[in-house]
Amino acid sequence: MQTPQSDISADSPSPSSSHSAGDSPALSDSPAIGHAGIPRRRTGKDPARIFSHGAAGCLSHPCDNGACCYLCWASLAGVLVQANCWETLRTTSAVGPVYWTWWLPIFLWLCDPSSFSKPVVPLDPMEYNPSKSSYHPVQDACWGHGQRVPYLAVARTFERIEEVSARLKNIETLSNLFRSVIALSPSDILPCIYLCLNRLGPAYKGLELGIGETILMKAVAQATGRQLDQIKAEAQEKGDLGLVAESSRSNQRTMFTPPKLSAAGVFSKLQEIARMTGSASMNKKIDIIKGLFVACRHSEARYITRSLGGKLRIGLAEQSVLSAIAHAVSLTPPGQGFPPEVLDAGQGKSAEARKAWLEEQTQILKQTFCELPSYDIIVPILLEHGVESLPQHCKITPGIPLKPMLAQPTKGIGEVLKRFEEAAFTCEYKYDGERAQVTMPYPETMGGTPSLHSLHCGSVQSCILDAEAVAWDPEKRQIQPFQVLTTRKRKDVEAAEIKVQVCLYAFDILYLNGESLVKEPFSRRRQLLHESFVETEGEFLFATSMDTCSLDEISEFLDQSIKDSCEGLMVKTLEVDATYEIAKRSHKWLKLKKDYLEGVGDTLDLVVIGAYLGKGKRVGMYGGFLMACYDEESEEYQSICKIGTGFTEESLEKHYSFLKDHVLEKPRPYYRWDSSTEPNHWLAAVQVWEVKCADLSISPVHKAAIGLVDEEKGISLRFPRFLRVRDDKKPEEATTSSQVAELYRQQQQIQNQQLVEKAEEEDFY
Repeated sequence: MQTPQSDISADSPSPSSSHSAGDSPALSDSPAIGHAGIPRRRTGKDPARIFSHGAAGCLSHPCDNGACCYLCWASLAGVLVQANCWETLRTTSAVGPVYWTWWLPIFLWLCDPSSFSKPVVPLDPMEYNPSKSSYHPVQDACWGHGQRVPYLAVARTFERIEEVSARLKNIETLSNLFRSVIALSPSDILPCIYLCLNRLGPAYKGLELGIGETILMKAVAQATGRQLDQIKAEAQEKGDLGLVAESSRSNQRTMFTPPKLSAAGVFSKLQEIARMTGSASMNKKIDIIKGLFVACRHSEARYITRSLGGKLRIGLAEQSVLSAIAHAVSLTPPGQGFPPEVLDAGQGKSAEARKAWLEEQTQILKQTFCELPSYDIIVPILLEHGVESLPQHCKITPGIPLKPMLAQPTKGIGEVLKRFEEAAFTCEYKYDGERAQVTMPYPETMGGTPSLHSLHCGSVQSCILDAEAVAWDPEKRQIQPFQVLTTRKRKDVEAAEIKVQVCLYAFDILYLNGESLVKEPFSRRRQLLHESFVETEGEFLFATSMDTCSLDEISEFLDQSIKDSCEGLMVKTLEVDATYEIAKRSHKWLKLKKDYLEGVGDTLDLVVIGAYLGKGKRVGMYGGFLMACYDEESEEYQSICKIGTGFTEESLEKHYSFLKDHVLEKPRPYYRWDSSTEPNHWLAAVQVWEVKCADLSISPVHKAAIGLVDEEKGISLRFPRFLRVRDDKKPEEATTSSQVAELYRQQQQIQNQQLVEKAEEEDFY
């Protein structure tokens, strides 16, 4: 639309001139000219008369200054627009007062907003609420286009998520933040994602902060001018150092206002802290942390402290973050420029259709992330091509480890035969070691482990192998127990210092010479594995296997696996339904362990969260322990059993020596337990134990998987027994509540099947 030129003569009064109310009627009395020289539209509507109703206050008294006239014209513009008098405003040629020059652009903008770019004034960050209904990615943001995302916007999002336990609502809240970032500051989306995940980069790179609670307390004390003893006491009382940091910072006054924190700036500082090494690095880290605390506003100190400590504790699992990313990119497509034309691509769809569409987009992203678990690679492709193009641009890549396929536990050979009765399958030794994914080419050399370059047949340019790394005794030429493998140094060690030799037992190949094999049947993958590599004793061997469907042969093979220092067997389909399911626990693979055929069929990896003082022979040490599983959604540890069997006196002494340094004055806020199970000492969640049991049962006391099987009750272990410490697992990698629920359901299915079979036998006789 072209802007009309105002035809104002040199004799027109200046903005500072006054006019009287009496002048107005004279203008409006003209049959063709309305108030202020605006021509009447031939519709029977008199703008001057409309104006007299819309700004009666201005007409009822003389205007002594220009400001009142500005109000008059603004009122007239609003009334004319409501009266649909577009031509009156668009075709003005003989305008009286010069005020028209001032207000014409406003009139035209009101008539046609697309003619002018309306400036969007960002909200105050404290008013930012990404959980509001009908969220607008631009107008409801607390920063402007091209500006850095304030860290306070991220913190406010965390607050909303922490307040609400509903997963779907939290996904919506987080996706709203991401939509604003995509529309206003797309270059900040990756730092925001990592802050929500509490990571500093791809998980496989292992970049961690390594900031202990004592160091954090010291930094909070120095930054806020408080005594360290005060910080420690308040942290014990509140159970959350983040809340202590927030209250300490809010009560502090500074002489100068420091620059406000941005999400990208905070993320950069966290990375800088993680990369610092050397004897003087700790003081440098504390200085950076102090600088962050001094600049904190409101809840920023709470979440920066938690990020530094390694736990956000807002109940935000990675799967929810992936869903939020998919929703954001789908609803507010990136790459539109500014202002974006499409703010909600789902608008106009029915609620059902919108939900199905977003779920479809989410599944595409999640599947892509399973195959290429790197936000550094996926996010830039998302911003350029969108969700639906991900499968074409993101492929399995050597050097970027995949999450492995896992097996379902089983309680007997009969169950295996029943599940695979119409499918060919193979039995493999289940080695007692650590899962290893080996790639070629590999970006870094791995000291003390075999190199695939010397083991392939000459035709292999790139590959990804799935294998088990076990400790090997070169003199006896046999596998050593898992406990020997755990003594092998993992970090900052020279190859010459490694005392434990490792042998790789390869059992699958997922990628070969640029081609993904995960959709190929296992028989084909195994064939390619054996054709492409050669065995070298003590370094690289293929998993021992046998293709059979005979119960007797399987039983004999199972016994032989135990004699050969293995845990049992892995049973896998060969042809039908035999693809590799990345990051899934699948019924295509079954675990058959000799020791647990009469138990639950599998062991559980549980976290020690409490200890009971010993009695009798165990006086002076811990005699029992409170164990917990991990709930990924709520990020909490849920009690599952007390354990006091399976220990030797020597092991109890070792446990006491280690755990006494991790005693807490009170339980963490993220421990879920019943008062009847309260231990003598609460412990920090730092160690994982492998535990076996007879079976699982519904419990009114323990909280494991509460709400998943029974609305008000949890699940507990019957006759739990300690097996070993799992130093290779972090507490967050312990058996999850959903896995506990699945074990219970599986157990119930087997028991129900046995009852049916027993009834059938009784009927037969």
